Amino acid sequence: SWAVYRYGNGKFDVENIDPNLCTHLVYGFAGIDGDTYEIKVLDPWNDLSTEGGKGAYNRFTGLKQQNPHLKTTLAVGGWNEGSEKYSRMAADPVKRANFISSAIVLLNEYNFDGLDMDWEFPTYRGGSLDDKENFVTLLKELRVALDEHNMLLTAAVPAGLKILEQGYDITAVAAIMDYVHLMTYDFHGAWETFTHHNAPLRAHPQDTGDDVNKNVETAVEYWIQQGAAPSKLVLGIATYGRCYTLDNTADTGFYAYAPEPSRAGPYTGTRGVLGYMELCEMQQTSQDWTVVHDPAMNEPYAYHFATKMWCGYDDPPSVAIKAAFARDRGLGGTMVWTMDTDDFHGNCGNNR
Repeated sequence: SWAVYRYGNGKFDVENIDPNLCTHLVYGFAGIDGDTYEIKVLDPWNDLSTEGGKGAYNRFTGLKQQNPHLKTTLAVGGWNEGSEKYSRMAADPVKRANFISSAIVLLNEYNFDGLDMDWEFPTYRGGSLDDKENFVTLLKELRVALDEHNMLLTAAVPAGLKILEQGYDITAVAAIMDYVHLMTYDFHGAWETFTHHNAPLRAHPQDTGDDVNKNVETAVEYWIQQGAAPSKLVLGIATYGRCYTLDNTADTGFYAYAPEPSRAGPYTGTRGVLGYMELCEMQQTSQDWTVVHDPAMNEPYAYHFATKMWCGYDDPPSVAIKAAFARDRGLGGTMVWTMDTDDFHGNCGNNR
């Protein structure tokens, strides 16, 4: 929802969504009030219609008028919300009840079809080791409450094995949910000092140690091995790249030394990240970009000598490969994170 504040071609609003391209749309994000532990509208001016607001909630769920089969859900959480409030809420029956009852009211008021829990992450970032069990308790209570209103319950979950092992009872979580949205991206990034792909489908031949497990295939197989039904798993696909500043432009492959994140993009404004629409626009306006399809990988990377930028990202062919992977594994589908960094204007190809 923050993308509405961008300028030019980067500005994204509800009207940029084609409601016939997806079966489900998720609005991100709502949060939690740190005093009452009720669900909290994070951007009332944009999200609500009161006091001259833009009414994005109503406009978003109103997309169902164009596609009656569409389901619209509201995500609560996200990285910026942190973990501590969610840990305290999940540990306390009264706080859980406040959150759940207020969430039901908000979902009904704005005609949402369900809730997407995006607590990032149980037992981490100031959380408690009890979060693993308490998260299951919270989901069970949410399940009962949402079922009374015929609403969906989904969750966005990490793909890193260490976080999963410590914070998630996968068997219990998967049994409760309608769908589990796997955040199978951000395996690598500029917090490291070497180049690698944001979301590799499989391990790179040069991967060693923990890096061998930082890929889509390993994450999916782990969830299935822990008892999750494949039909409940939704494979996440990133519409942005993780980008670095090369130390030496003579070394442009995987594991090249890159001690700094890339410069920020014109729309996303964050070092180390470029939206697909930014990458495409940059490649269209500069001949200095080189795009490489490593035969060992299914995803491209691109580098730019003048700025020393190096980005690992997904493009339409690599997305098609991941969709085929999801189909072949019998998964419930694919999702994208996020629509506002994709080519939503259709400037990079023949359509959006």
